[in-house]
Amino acid sequence: MSNIRIIEGTYKIRGKDVDLSGMVFPLTEEFKVGAKGGYVTVDGKAVAGFPDRNIKISVPGPNAYEHAGKAQIEQREESDEEVIDRLRDRFDMLEDMTRACKKGDVKAMIVSGPPGVGKSFGVEKVLGKHDTIAALADRPAKYQVVKGAMSAIGLYCKLFNYADKDNVLVFDDCDSIFADELSLNILKAALDSKKTRTIHWNTDSFKLRNEGVPDSFEFKGSAIFITNLKFDKAKGKIREHLMALESRCHYIDLTIDTDREKMLRIKQITRDGMLTEYKFADDLVQEIIDFVDINKNRLRELSLRTVLKVADLAKAFPTKWEAMAENTVMKR
Repeated sequence: MSNIRIIEGTYKIRGKDVDLSGMVFPLTEEFKVGAKGGYVTVDGKAVAGFPDRNIKISVPGPNAYEHAGKAQIEQREESDEEVIDRLRDRFDMLEDMTRACKKGDVKAMIVSGPPGVGKSFGVEKVLGKHDTIAALADRPAKYQVVKGAMSAIGLYCKLFNYADKDNVLVFDDCDSIFADELSLNILKAALDSKKTRTIHWNTDSFKLRNEGVPDSFEFKGSAIFITNLKFDKAKGKIREHLMALESRCHYIDLTIDTDREKMLRIKQITRDGMLTEYKFADDLVQEIIDFVDINKNRLRELSLRTVLKVADLAKAFPTKWEAMAENTVMKR
């Protein structure tokens, strides 16, 4: 695959046409004319800040780019606003996919990202609205968030209790089920691509008899897995397990991998009103964000949870919250 240098061309990023003149990309397909004009197809994943796929760069004609052999590809750095927009798009997508799980149009989704960036919040916000409606109608909730360790038989019973269509089980940091072969086989049956998804428990169990759970049932619900694990980075036997699960699920990587991205996510959520309930003056909110930003390399955890901890200190100790934070949320 040879590289090309763009002489005159643009690509739409977050709704804006960005000038790519002078940039080098690996060529995928030569110039073509489509419904929206001329374009050349390049490998976007080779250049930071572009989608991880082939992309079409709008060019006026075949002379708008030149073959550049093995010319070095210069990475384009996203602006802060572009990163914030990208993250907002991902979290908006997460909420849209959660709605699709609730409707039963999507049967399973994996949400991967570092701790403390709001993975659970978006999912629970969408499902919580349905929970409120169910409560007003005096109907049982049709979703549940499962946290912590879970046995295979516990998983089987939980799936039975939420087996109806438009029911959703959310497994939040419940990673032990990924490493257990029996649990994984149960999940593979529950999330199979077949029209009918039947789960079986083939050994005698007092627990099932006691709780009135049959030894087989059809699962029509949906499942959402929220995890800090990077499925593509896993190694050993667990990688095989994760790949088997991923093949049955939609996979959303929230692409928050660097301290810069975490910090911009914090700024985005704060801008969107995360600290509103504290009723702080605008300058105090900015001081809290500046404190986290300046000390991000010394924090025990760079996350939204840390921002809330610092906000709690600012509320409890208005005159010495920074000193308190130095001793509670920062590494010594």
